[in-house]
Amino acid sequence: MKSLKFEFPDNCPVDMNPEEWRARQELACCYRLFDAFGWHELIFNHITVRVPGREDQFLINPFGLMYREVCASNLVKIDLHGNIIGNSEYPVNPAGFVVHYAVHASRPDAHAVIHTHTTAGQAVACQQDGLLPTSFPALAFYEQLSYHDFEGVTVDLDESARLATSLGSNSVMILRNHGLLACGPTLAVAFYRHYQLQRACEVQLAAQSGGSQLIHCSSAVGTKMAKQFLREPQPGMLSNSELLYAAMLRWMTSQDASFLA
Repeated sequence: MKSLKFEFPDNCPVDMNPEEWRARQELACCYRLFDAFGWHELIFNHITVRVPGREDQFLINPFGLMYREVCASNLVKIDLHGNIIGNSEYPVNPAGFVVHYAVHASRPDAHAVIHTHTTAGQAVACQQDGLLPTSFPALAFYEQLSYHDFEGVTVDLDESARLATSLGSNSVMILRNHGLLACGPTLAVAFYRHYQLQRACEVQLAAQSGGSQLIHCSSAVGTKMAKQFLREPQPGMLSNSELLYAAMLRWMTSQDASFLA
């Protein structure tokens, strides 16, 4: 049986740790995926991954490039003070640092952090009741979803503490009047969570546009669904998030493998 895992090319630079290079390739793929799905805000928004083996460093997109231009080699490495480590031709978006610092610094389990301004995500973020327990993807986050009140552009470092407090122990958050945030112990998990949250927002807007009264699922069903979404796979089996991200890596490589360089 053919392996469902993605086989990375053996093109690691001689002066780079192979684990960091693989993390860069996975992250660069994520940027290309978000471009393909339209989950970008031109050169804005950000996806980060902690540098393997370093709790105090993470990788972020070069500010000024479109997501379709991001590749493994031009990702910027920064520390928890926002300082660029090594050489980079590009700066870092200050708002990106503040949001991602808030999560990486407060949550050791948050290896990857995603923040977006998708149309559906922002639309639900503008609704008083937020995400409703009405759809399959929405129930994956039943009582597992945080909210953070809007304070303006996230360039003030003191907001980081409030962002971290708002997120708490959850892994997904709606930033009111702003957008979506998802994190996870791997990029695959963070991607899967953001995908489900984005779908939940899209379905909610579509359901609301029909004009009919919406069906709110019971707390018992919501609790059951959230537990099912968080269920770990059987020993030796790949998780849904791992299967999904391997498929995404294969698909993006078939579309344009330049992100791997």
